[in-house]
Amino acid sequence: MSAKTKLAAKSIGENIATWRRLYGLTSQELADKANVSRATISRLENGDPSVSLETFLNACRALQTLNAVVEATDPYQTDLGRARADQALPQRVRSRHR
Repeated sequence: MSAKTKLAAKSIGENIATWRRLYGLTSQELADKANVSRATISRLENGDPSVSLETFLNACRALQTLNAVVEATDPYQTDLGRARADQALPQRVRSRHR
């Protein structure tokens, strides 16, 4: 695993922990809302990259950040994505995202 990936996982984990604290939740409360164990939340918050995408998304849902995560990965939210879509994607795919 690259150093950048490890650093990103650590930063995301810290962000999840900060959101949890801002909402006044214990790690057990977040675990209950995300349908995982407290140990799994601890692994997520400590930047363990082996935590499943499902767990990450469930935690984001519980912390009301899921829409922001989805938007952050939407290529149509960027100039490059919109420009390349006009060039590279069939019209029926492009029209769904406008």
